[in-house]
Amino acid sequence: MKTIGLIAGMSWQSSVVYYELINRKVKEVLGGFHSCKNVMLTVDFAEIEKLQHENNWEALDNMMATAAMQLEKAGADIIILCTNTMHLCSEAIKKAITIPFLHIAEATAQKIKKQKIRKVALLGTKFTMEKDFYKEILRQHHIEVIIPTEEERTKIHTIIYGELVHGTIKDNSREIYKTIIKNLENRCAEGVILGCTEIPLLISDTDVDIPVFDTTTIHAESAVLWALKNS
Repeated sequence: MKTIGLIAGMSWQSSVVYYELINRKVKEVLGGFHSCKNVMLTVDFAEIEKLQHENNWEALDNMMATAAMQLEKAGADIIILCTNTMHLCSEAIKKAITIPFLHIAEATAQKIKKQKIRKVALLGTKFTMEKDFYKEILRQHHIEVIIPTEEERTKIHTIIYGELVHGTIKDNSREIYKTIIKNLENRCAEGVILGCTEIPLLISDTDVDIPVFDTTTIHAESAVLWALKNS
């Protein structure tokens, strides 16, 4: 199989899930003693978080591009970025490497289309919900995107950075997310994208009444299928 290169550490809690998911998928497809060929580079999330909230995306572009180049030199055949928000740096990454880059929103759009859903809610950090880098890819696939209200976006963002990236899971926060998703359903959302790789630590499809698109799982499994198909 081809080797998957993972830019990880944003946060390490969700990166652990990525590693587990890709190996489970390989085991599911190939059986036996198979595991995934991969190379993981983990960054220091404290540096990333500081630059994000300073709005220094030029520095973040450079960091992500450097990480991708290191993975390519280490033998990766494809790069995945184990976070939604940092896909703001995807163009810088693609320019820095000669191997494919699998965008998390592209993988998610393909999954949504298979379920014939045309209007989805997007949850994530404020960066993901408010900027166009993610929504635009979905729109290119003729998928309408709605986002929570400003007050709801603040609650979602605060829980991500204040709790989930630290591995803290609170029932009260789960109820807040469930209420927000219900409000989005009432605004005609046919499904909800968990557009932050930590949100699936808190919310699953058993918590809501509409289809849930777990971007962590979708992205990890899509990378495995690519690695096996192109071997």
